[in-house]
Amino acid sequence: MVLSNRKVRVLVVDDSAVVRQTLSSIIEADRSLSLMATASDPFIAAKKMLDEVPDVITLDVEMPRMDGLTFLKRIMNQHPIPVVIISSLTQKGTETAIKALEYGAVEIITKPQMDTKSFFKESSIRICDAIKAASYAKLRRRKSVSHTNMKVEPKYSADAVIPSYRKNNSMIKTTEKIVAIGASTGGTEALTHILSSMPPDSPGIIVVQHMPEEFTRSFALRLNNLCAITVKEADVNDSVIRGRALIAPGNRHIVLKRSGARYYIDITDGPLVNRHRPSVDVLFRSVAMNAGSNAVGVIMTGMGSDGAKGLLELKDAGAYTIAQDEKSSVVFGMPYEAIKLNAHTKILSLENITSGILNKV
Repeated sequence: MVLSNRKVRVLVVDDSAVVRQTLSSIIEADRSLSLMATASDPFIAAKKMLDEVPDVITLDVEMPRMDGLTFLKRIMNQHPIPVVIISSLTQKGTETAIKALEYGAVEIITKPQMDTKSFFKESSIRICDAIKAASYAKLRRRKSVSHTNMKVEPKYSADAVIPSYRKNNSMIKTTEKIVAIGASTGGTEALTHILSSMPPDSPGIIVVQHMPEEFTRSFALRLNNLCAITVKEADVNDSVIRGRALIAPGNRHIVLKRSGARYYIDITDGPLVNRHRPSVDVLFRSVAMNAGSNAVGVIMTGMGSDGAKGLLELKDAGAYTIAQDEKSSVVFGMPYEAIKLNAHTKILSLENITSGILNKV
């Protein structure tokens, strides 16, 4: 169990000396984190873990001697520890990283971007937040952690990307329903459970899952192969139609727009909102503005507060809103913050969210 009054101890495993040095600098610069050790491959990591067990491991997936997936499987079978996958933006790397989620990895982040000062700062924020979120993850043989000190202070609100919510009474009437879902840590498997149980004629679904660019495309392809509905990474001007789920592309904000009775998607840049891009708050606000009472909003497992205010805006617009319960959440942060605002209509377990959606559409 990670205690709130001490730093999160991190073991960095990567065959690149430059990456190890960069990650070490990022971790040591955060007052909530402590660099326990670094290792150039899983064999060295295993030896260091005999002396001290880390709270979180950051793990590359493509390494010599033993690949990251094999090491991950051994960790999860022998002594489950939260693992954050660090991967490069390559086709092989993204596919392997998605596979790692199936084997028990908690988060995926990209290797630090050092192109510009702003890119490096954003990379640092995402890396540190991913490690902190992983430290709260509920794994087998690890005790659940309370929600104390789990809130992450926002960098910007949704105002930075989309105008403040105002109820639109002039919209053309339509009965077409929209489902908007937001998730973060632990969300990939939770979303797999929900979307794979949706019938072929399900209402149009829009999803924000906090995940880096390129990885969202691999994630959407994986879901498309598992689900009765069509699942794809969203593109500009995609129609939101029955039988299809659109996944927000990594590193881009997604908003719902409307032309007459047609719902469609726009993809936009902008600053990190609640330290995320895409942001659940941005999606939820756009759905509140353009779908209102025709929407169902769902906030799921994840650390921080992204989506809480947006879910309240959805509820105020007449939408039916669902928050995932604490027991079934890997990290009870985002749903907890929404519940504190009374943004939920219903609190449901992961097992009951699909039926909760379908009963209202």
